[in-house]
Amino acid sequence: MWLMWGIGVLGYVLSITNRTSLSAVGVDASHRFDADASTLAMFAVLQLAVYGFMQIPVGLWLDRWGARPIMAVGMVLMAAGQVVIALSPTVGVAIAARMLLGAGDAAIFPGVLRLIATWFPAQRGSLMMQLTGIFGQLGQVVALVPLPLLLHATSWEVAFGALAGGAILFSVLIAVLVRNHPPELPADVSVDTDTGTITVVRSAVDTRQGIRAAWEQPGTRLAFWTHFTTPFAGSAFVMLWGIPFLTAGEGLSTGQAAAVTSVYVVAGIVLGPLVGMLSARHPHYRSRLLVLPAIGAQMLLWAIVLLWPSPAPTWLLVALLIALAVGGPASMVAFDFARAHNPAHRLSTATGVTNVGGFLAGLLAILFIGIALDVQGASRPDLYTDEAFRWAFATQLPLWLLGIAMILRERRRLRTPPR
Repeated sequence: MWLMWGIGVLGYVLSITNRTSLSAVGVDASHRFDADASTLAMFAVLQLAVYGFMQIPVGLWLDRWGARPIMAVGMVLMAAGQVVIALSPTVGVAIAARMLLGAGDAAIFPGVLRLIATWFPAQRGSLMMQLTGIFGQLGQVVALVPLPLLLHATSWEVAFGALAGGAILFSVLIAVLVRNHPPELPADVSVDTDTGTITVVRSAVDTRQGIRAAWEQPGTRLAFWTHFTTPFAGSAFVMLWGIPFLTAGEGLSTGQAAAVTSVYVVAGIVLGPLVGMLSARHPHYRSRLLVLPAIGAQMLLWAIVLLWPSPAPTWLLVALLIALAVGGPASMVAFDFARAHNPAHRLSTATGVTNVGGFLAGLLAILFIGIALDVQGASRPDLYTDEAFRWAFATQLPLWLLGIAMILRERRRLRTPPR
């Protein structure tokens, strides 16, 4: 049981490392591929788009073949993507490689959740999912610190080749050691040890009537807009634009920038259980107590940073990263909304609809920042300025305002009984 989860969660750590592997080396990537800011943004945008698009097929494949083969293939795809990135001669090929990596990455987290559902008692599922999310964020630390150190000590080819090698190693470990379900069980089922209830584990999303029915439920729309609004600023920062902003814009060294950005991971680990506890204790006040304050904190800290005379003090940048980190745990409240307002047979569909919100906002934020840099003439690292970054990050404001307006709207509809 613990071996299955241990291999799965270490594989998830590696997938997070691969997913965010350009976050600390974005400037190096821009130089290597001679890419302007908008083109650099496309690395992350298309990667996220493929990741989101693959969630439904991955769910169907997990139902048919189980976690082991799907996770192993996902690791192979990530390895292939990193090999192409390591050797790519052109930016177009490199972007295609990131899309391949996104496809492989899409298989890992759902696969780990599948292993939890089939190997652990149903009563432990929520705790194990929280632990998986917490441990998985350590992959961002690997991407922020060891990866750039390895790249600058050796070469681009060696650094990304090492990531590919790690993915191949885990594809073998998963194929050899992981089993879809315990040997005493005939299929992928979840067992409630208190009641003896056995439930077939399903990951599929109903792509026909289910999506329409889920969207017609105000609780699903509230979940979508909650997940749309809370995490995108943190995603844009840690996936691509954070390190360039801190180094080229704020004048920090690469090591200092990595240390500041690591606060995002640590704060997320600390705040995640607290947000989960508050969500469980105050289910009727989640929007007012957790979601809207988290969004407000992000907007307030970004406003202070953008208005502060350059360069911003380190304590303020740390405060900004803590505010951004709150968005991750707050975004998980969205899935509580989806779960509470949809019947069990439609839960996977509602969860899938909810998940789209975060990825949509994240890729839009990354793209808007890149376009804004290009429009200001700060298209390359040697042209990046603090002022250009400040105007670029201000493009997040319309996304926040849209999200807040829709959250308030759907919350009001949810609380208004139908006539």
